[in-house]
Amino acid sequence: MNLIVDVGNTQVKLAIYYNNQLKKKLVGTLDNFETMIARLFQEYENITRAIVSSVGKLKTSQIKFLEKKVKLLVLSHELDLPFTNLYTTPETLGVDRIALVSASVQQFPHKSVLIIDAGTCITYDFMTASNDYLGGAISPGIRLRYKALNQLTANLPLLETRKPDTLIGDSTQNAIHSGVVFGVLNEIDGIINAYAEKYSDLTVILTGGDAKFLSNQLKNSIFANSNFLLEGLNFILEYNSQ
Repeated sequence: MNLIVDVGNTQVKLAIYYNNQLKKKLVGTLDNFETMIARLFQEYENITRAIVSSVGKLKTSQIKFLEKKVKLLVLSHELDLPFTNLYTTPETLGVDRIALVSASVQQFPHKSVLIIDAGTCITYDFMTASNDYLGGAISPGIRLRYKALNQLTANLPLLETRKPDTLIGDSTQNAIHSGVVFGVLNEIDGIINAYAEKYSDLTVILTGGDAKFLSNQLKNSIFANSNFLLEGLNFILEYNSQ
């Protein structure tokens, strides 16, 4: 039984996998990390292995807390990975992106795959049909765009994310919603189209915190999977346990 720990920029996700099946998922913050871990170990006594992916700041004490309970693997670019990493600076490739690419290898073998993770940032990662990871792109996510308009200007308000009523914003608030949301949608659709022109067999995965909000508004056909990163982490743990 595997424990999956994903520490992102804003949330901590914990998951239990058994025979590659998701049995439990918890979402919280670093403040209640140890409480959530203890709850899972109380509920599942047969946890034998764990993997940690941390783009946020997981404390050394929290790592040691886990090591006392289970055999622990900390994800980095130096691990044995199920793909060829052609990133020119592999040491700077985020562990979240490594996990997403690994999931694509497991679930879509021998296919060209574009993984779009719509969270704090929007990341684009591309895997070729020959199992080569080429790289991708990073851009501001939806909330970053709303916050930037508020924090880097004198008079624009900070708004909650909302689907625009119309393309043409007839007020400052509506104009912000139109600019942010349609800007993101057109960016994603445009990038998908650019990849599809070059790779006719392209499969597109959309994941991340804003995947549900965006999926029904995109023009292109995509597979939406909110647990794609967790599935990738579980695959890496299994891959390094053979």
